[in-house]
Amino acid sequence: MANATVTRMDLADAIYQEVGLSRSESADLVDMVLDEVMAALAQGETVKISSFGSFSVRAKKQRIGRNPKTGEEVPILPRKVLVFKASHVLKDYLVGKSKAK
Repeated sequence: MANATVTRMDLADAIYQEVGLSRSESADLVDMVLDEVMAALAQGETVKISSFGSFSVRAKKQRIGRNPKTGEEVPILPRKVLVFKASHVLKDYLVGKSKAK
């Protein structure tokens, strides 16, 4: 199960099982939450989910990189990157799970 991927439909199915919404309502709920997260990040806001972590967008400046094959210097253009920082609760949970194996 280490290689499993959780998809939108997996999340919607979990909501369907736990909350009792219909499958389509559960899928709509997942989509609405993810749309809100994406919209907030697109506006430069930080998204914090208690006991899970925070997502933010960081602007990286232009810098010089190197082509590893030729050693030639190449400019790396400025860009925005998504950053996730796990909460201490999540980190502790993951450490506990890895020790249990």
